[in-house]
Amino acid sequence: MRILGIDYGDARVGVAVTDPLGITAQGVRTVKNTGKKKLMSELSEIINQYHPEKIVIGMPKNMDGTSGFRADATYKFADLLKTVYGGEIVFYDERLSTMGAARFLNETNTRGQKRKNVLDTISACIILEDYMKTGGR
Repeated sequence: MRILGIDYGDARVGVAVTDPLGITAQGVRTVKNTGKKKLMSELSEIINQYHPEKIVIGMPKNMDGTSGFRADATYKFADLLKTVYGGEIVFYDERLSTMGAARFLNETNTRGQKRKNVLDTISACIILEDYMKTGGR
């Protein structure tokens, strides 16, 4: 009964997954977005490894709750994801998830390339954890 969390970006896509009981979220990895075919191939491998019952994609929203300028790209990404995943896809407000991830990395003194490599994965964890806290299952 796992749920996959995704933080979609033009350059990188962060991926997280719940534990088998659906209690906690752990980072899987950050996938470099170097093209649709390669991205879908790598995400398909992750999907086949974890067999999630649903995927939660962070939806960029403005602070006033309206859709952010990245919303259209996120919807297009979700449509593309449907070519490799037949289960339920839900969107979750990702406001402040990247800021939360950056704050965590500041607290852990993570800098440079290492920071760049994990920022999106941590953002995906935050999106997934927040989704679970709201009772999303």
